[in-house]
Amino acid sequence: MQNQAKTLVTLNALNKIFYTDDVETHALEGINLTIHQGEFISIAGPSGCGKSTLLSILGLLDTPTNGNYQLSGHDVTSLDKDERALIRNEKIGFIFQAFNLISDLTVQENVELPLSYRSDISKSERQQLVTDALKQVDMQHRANHFPSQLSGGQQQRVAVARAIAGKPAIILADEPTGNLDSKNAGAVMELLDKLHANGATICMVTHDPRSASRADRIIEIFDGKVVADRPSETPSAIAI
Repeated sequence: MQNQAKTLVTLNALNKIFYTDDVETHALEGINLTIHQGEFISIAGPSGCGKSTLLSILGLLDTPTNGNYQLSGHDVTSLDKDERALIRNEKIGFIFQAFNLISDLTVQENVELPLSYRSDISKSERQQLVTDALKQVDMQHRANHFPSQLSGGQQQRVAVARAIAGKPAIILADEPTGNLDSKNAGAVMELLDKLHANGATICMVTHDPRSASRADRIIEIFDGKVVADRPSETPSAIAI
């Protein structure tokens, strides 16, 4: 099934080096990764192994030191800041551990904000996309509330709505259950399962083996290198 699916992301020999004074830190080394349309991928590994750095590069928030990144068949490795921002807004949806909602905007306004920067979407289309996204996460009844009036689980649902409203090619989730109790964490993972079942492509960073096991594939990273790329039901090669 995966072999027949369209290739969405391809990373070839990707490296990321951080320079501080006279010290080189090799955050990522020789990363090769392919993600197909409709897959649910989990990136797992211990703290400091390079998971978040990899997700930042996938999300065009950072650039590799060398190597190649193709997204939807286009080389996005060496784009300038403005070009990365444009593609990021159109192609990538983000879900963050800390929700990252703007406190003085309503739920409706938070979800609509990224869409307001897109010239290809009219105001009426934006409003419909927001309505549809809030319905998918069962938060339409809270559209006029502010983040401070919501529980942590509800805030993360709004963050998911914001991520999916623009119909991105891929959803990147960075520890999406990290700030939630077990009940709300389970509810958010069920929501991601539902989005995946409806065709969404998801790449999730997580420390939690239970959350990681919900994915189709688990990419295990250790010391900046991919040490395993396995189906979720296959035993881990490292201690997560």
